Amino acid sequence: MTAPTRPVVFGGRAIARRLGRKGLPDWPIGEAWEVSDVEGAGAEVMDGPLAGRSLRSLVEDHPEELMGRGWRGAHFPVLTKFIDASGMLPVHLHADDETARRLEGAANGKTEAWHVLHAAPGATALCGVREGVDRERLHRALLAQDFDSVMRRLPVRPGETIYVPGGTLHSFGPDTLIYEIEQTSDVQQHAMRWRMEDGSPIDDEQWHANLEALLEEWRPGARPDFGPGLRIGVDDGVERVFLCAGPHFALERWRAGTAAPMRHAFSTAVVLSNVGTPVTVVCGEVTQELGRAESLLLPAAVGRMEIAGPADVLLGYLPDLDRDVREPLTAAGYGPESIAQLGEV
Repeated sequence: MTAPTRPVVFGGRAIARRLGRKGLPDWPIGEAWEVSDVEGAGAEVMDGPLAGRSLRSLVEDHPEELMGRGWRGAHFPVLTKFIDASGMLPVHLHADDETARRLEGAANGKTEAWHVLHAAPGATALCGVREGVDRERLHRALLAQDFDSVMRRLPVRPGETIYVPGGTLHSFGPDTLIYEIEQTSDVQQHAMRWRMEDGSPIDDEQWHANLEALLEEWRPGARPDFGPGLRIGVDDGVERVFLCAGPHFALERWRAGTAAPMRHAFSTAVVLSNVGTPVTVVCGEVTQELGRAESLLLPAAVGRMEIAGPADVLLGYLPDLDRDVREPLTAAGYGPESIAQLGEV
């Protein structure tokens, strides 16, 4: 599918240079949206008999073939992106579901997760506020742009993942390359005195209004941490890692050598993103080449995929938490406390 790229002030060229993505514009890119059904920034089918159709039209016309038996929804529920934080992202938050409906007039908010593909030594992220910080203290810190006095600064390491509930104040960068999975939404409130798109200044009246809106949507409780995920050996040289999971999405990373192919059955749509060398994806009678940092949307009706190694791919999807997450991890010997660390499981 084709989806937008965004020239934002914190972006660079890492998606092309480090991941090997081809066909990107020459200007610095902050975000490459892989599969999106956000209003005004939706993806379209690139190949096959449905070429040119929007993802939204597939949701409307073929909901069960796309998402699985009994599913209905107004839009595709999962949004995925590569994010190049060559510079620091603005400190911001996304409303949770209840707040987005109440204050933004939106169908849902945006819980998200970041999987770290690259981070320079010493890279950090800001995520959540310190315990004991109240609204008044946070407001003073935002006015002073003194984020470290109230926010948690966490070390960032390649291969780790953090699950960020809606309402959590956050930022990451510089020198960080992220794969992000999230609810389909673009609601957000920023704390900075500059615009994310071009770095131009925001006047005092608008900035103070932005801070008030952010404080109304802020939820103080979440203090998430990065983690390595939960690993399962699948076959000879084939590894499956559950990176994060919750009611809105799950993300896995699969690696395969050359002894056995990666084989996976699924019953809902899967966003397949390649973070390794080019691979060939086989789904029944259909074969598709998937280049570096490219993505495929595999509908539920396909049901099964096979990829010969070497392979290193990400699988994002809307899970049935019992069937897709708890059961395979429990069978592999993981207990409830370990599984709960993936997010909201």
